[in-house]
Amino acid sequence: MPKGSNVPVPTTALRVELGWRPGPGVPDADASALLLVDGKVRSDGDFVFYNQPTHSSGAVRHEGKGNAGGKVTDSLLVDLARVEPAVDRIVLAASADGGTFGRVPDLYIEVQDAGQNTAVARFDSTGATVETAFVLGEFYRRQGAWKFRAVGQGYDSGLVGLATDFGITVDEPQQAAPAATMPAPSGPPVSLPPPVQPPVTMPPPVAPPVSPPPPPSAAPVRLSKVTLTKAAPSVSLTKQGGTSGAMRVNLNWEVRKQFSGWGSKRGRAVAMHADLDLDLCALYELADGRKGVVQALGNAYGSLQRPPYIHLDGDDRTGASASGENLTVNLDHIKDFRRILVFVTIYEGARSFADLHATVTLQPQHGAAIDFSLDECTVPSTVCALALITNTGGDLVVQREVRYLVPDRGVSPQRTVDRVYGWGMNWTPGRK
Repeated sequence: MPKGSNVPVPTTALRVELGWRPGPGVPDADASALLLVDGKVRSDGDFVFYNQPTHSSGAVRHEGKGNAGGKVTDSLLVDLARVEPAVDRIVLAASADGGTFGRVPDLYIEVQDAGQNTAVARFDSTGATVETAFVLGEFYRRQGAWKFRAVGQGYDSGLVGLATDFGITVDEPQQAAPAATMPAPSGPPVSLPPPVQPPVTMPPPVAPPVSPPPPPSAAPVRLSKVTLTKAAPSVSLTKQGGTSGAMRVNLNWEVRKQFSGWGSKRGRAVAMHADLDLDLCALYELADGRKGVVQALGNAYGSLQRPPYIHLDGDDRTGASASGENLTVNLDHIKDFRRILVFVTIYEGARSFADLHATVTLQPQHGAAIDFSLDECTVPSTVCALALITNTGGDLVVQREVRYLVPDRGVSPQRTVDRVYGWGMNWTPGRK
């Protein structure tokens, strides 16, 4: 599509894919959406992005990152049938993390029929230079029907500038204005007599009308996020302010089939495996010494309101779920935790993590999102330790692990993780 053109949208269930070609020095990019009424959001809740991944109406959800076929994607799921009647536009935006869009090659936005996995519209953005955010496209209502328009409007003020332009209140540190400095008077000091004030007669005070206090305003949106790497593998949730409320741990994945052995990247192609089943799990140790596991195997889904205060929301056996697999940790019971090890096993459908690309996101209710990728597996691993969350008493720390483990013959993945991390549990065979 050329810039400024529009097309009708033939269906309501859509996937919006932001894509680009990765490489050395290429910044990461993030997709976001703003639901507008007369050009502005109604509240900060109308902004859907990595730190606020789901709109309250369910009409827009941030799906997350993918990496396959020589491109990186970040996607949104849009259900136009669930958009509230007052909303007349959905702005689809991109922001660069760690550079400008002038360094992001082959940037595009594609609208797909989520049911048929076919393209509805595509806009390739070219000519970017210093821009750090873009409105690439938008859905808008016209005579009771939805259309998609290719926009291509750039911002050099990043996601902050884009968001505030549409009415979002952003939690960013503001520099205080310098105090005004008055020139010093010249000449000798002059002593002035104190002014004489005439007597003032005040009328009796009139009590002002009592009005109810204004409702408390919602907390501003936080745009910061943390990406853990080998060079910077840990972050303090305490310093981030993320030590209360619920923390969601999400795993999303794509399959890459290999044609020349598990150890080689040559000949990989994207393949959707209906039989692929990854299991997100957690070993826990509580402050009172109790230990256990949360996993789908044996229906050990845990609980948020009683020990272990960790809950697995289900078992996605195909990877088809838009939200992947999720663990939730109740951080209101932080004092009850000693350590939590989040790990993932390949239950069936793939030989190794070398066949897969996955993204892990830890989203505290308060504080920045924390994410990292699972790539570069060079061993025939069927179990990977993802993240270790440790309570040291005064600090809650998330440590990126990404340790690909190879179980010995006849040894379960769970027992393998236990042995490496010294959990000391007794294991028995289990089934789903």
